[in-house]
Amino acid sequence: MHAAVVRSFDTAPKYEIVDTPIPSEKNDVLIDVIAAGLHPRVRSQANGSHYTSSDQLPLVPGIDGVGRMANGQFIYFVAPDSSIGTFAEKAVIDTRRSVALPDDVDPIRIAAAMNPAMSSWVAFRRRIDFQQGQKVLVLGATGNSGQMAVQIAKLLGASQVIGAGRDENRLNGLKDLGADVTVSLAGDPEESADRLGEIASEVDVVIDYLWGKPAELAMLPLLKNRSERSRALSWIQIGSIAGPTAAVPSVALRSANFCLLGSGQGSVSTSGYVAELPSLIDVIAADKLEVNSISLPLSKVEEVWNDAAYAGQRVIFIPTK
Repeated sequence: MHAAVVRSFDTAPKYEIVDTPIPSEKNDVLIDVIAAGLHPRVRSQANGSHYTSSDQLPLVPGIDGVGRMANGQFIYFVAPDSSIGTFAEKAVIDTRRSVALPDDVDPIRIAAAMNPAMSSWVAFRRRIDFQQGQKVLVLGATGNSGQMAVQIAKLLGASQVIGAGRDENRLNGLKDLGADVTVSLAGDPEESADRLGEIASEVDVVIDYLWGKPAELAMLPLLKNRSERSRALSWIQIGSIAGPTAAVPSVALRSANFCLLGSGQGSVSTSGYVAELPSLIDVIAADKLEVNSISLPLSKVEEVWNDAAYAGQRVIFIPTK
């Protein structure tokens, strides 16, 4: 079969012919891959930087997708943790990590939206007891996942959503997605943090895709400006676009009701993720989330991989196109 193959963590995957995988476990089946998304998580898998990555090469990247079973049923599936991912004409899946799709659903839309939407969807529903009427700050709201988080926060009943990011053009478009207030993080980092602390001090939840220096600098300004420090603030760390580490001031944990936690593989079980898939699929299929995607043949994977022309869009590879 044809597949995208990573043979070095320093270079883009190449379109090659590889052996078709063979099911080996009780719940494994071989399916046709219809569409698979090029997510940031896939890039970190392919360059070896993700915390779940091993040094095993070669590998076929891809962590999820839409597939077709032998009986014709379309499914959304999360790939097993193996060296053969979803950027291929066929994949072996564990049926326990898959969900049947409605007959009339757009497979491209599902492949594009599920991964970026899942991060905040699962965080809200599995990592905290989110209540309607609470206020939310999305750090890194101008990225694909951040834009989804803004929409999902509103969909789940947030009374106010504040979107913060550096990209001014995308920042301006966040209000169309449901953001009540936007905060620019461009310019001096400390000034941006102070500005964020003044505007977003009363939020109940922070969805953080940035981490690094922006998170480090924003914690104390947010907490110091709260009208009631004993009111809980849950900071959910999901991504680390701005850096893998942040120095957490000890006073932040002592001087306020401040809960810092993460959401991702490990902090949420596989069964927990799978349990959330049907409801999220229903939301996407009902066009309740705006999706910005482009579909391309998998044969173009090498030339598309680092092409800045696709920045801001979720690239979906079609193996048979």
